[in-house]
Amino acid sequence: MIKTFLGGVLVCLLQISLFAQTYSLHPYLSGGIDAGYANGLSFQGNITVHNFAVGFPLSLRLGIGYVSIDPGNPAEARSMFVNDNTNGVPEKSGTVWNFRMDFVYPVSFFPIKRSDLFVGPRYSMFDGTFSFIDGNEVFSVLSNQWGLGLGADASFAITSRIDMVLTTGFDYYFLSTLEGHDTSYSPNGYTVNGRLNYNYASVDNAINQPKFVYRALMGFNYFF
Repeated sequence: MIKTFLGGVLVCLLQISLFAQTYSLHPYLSGGIDAGYANGLSFQGNITVHNFAVGFPLSLRLGIGYVSIDPGNPAEARSMFVNDNTNGVPEKSGTVWNFRMDFVYPVSFFPIKRSDLFVGPRYSMFDGTFSFIDGNEVFSVLSNQWGLGLGADASFAITSRIDMVLTTGFDYYFLSTLEGHDTSYSPNGYTVNGRLNYNYASVDNAINQPKFVYRALMGFNYFF
């Protein structure tokens, strides 16, 4: 059994080697960092696999991003998720972690010789934190969302291995459950420990979870 398995693995490796030699398959990697605007100050890192399949015109890019955003209205968030108290000085902070996968297609927009179009799925983790100083109240509102994105980038060589990259695009995120304290509101109308007469639409208006996101970033890409 072991000899048969090892023999099969050896045959597969030989076939892959012959295939790569016959079709001149030479995959390579590039990695980049970007900063700019995506509904707030944004930082992103990515890695791209180029020429990973014979005859396939697209590259595959994986990325992770961080955004600092305005999470929404503190007074409304407190009323919707906690209680009707109004004491304390409100403070707020919001973060979004997003995970991205893009299929990248090279194009040429005159006079920009090296540019790409890209499209792919998104996954976002929103965290809005609200605190009321001297009001003894701190809580977070959370949501996790799937989305889709598209855009374009332009590359300008600095050295043989380093490019400056300008990126613009749009992401759209699907509505998802908003939860905080011991309360949650879902797009299908299901509510757990809902407050007063609030519904999902009113909560979604008060909390700035990602919806339509315009992105404009600048960064650098390194070819390994």
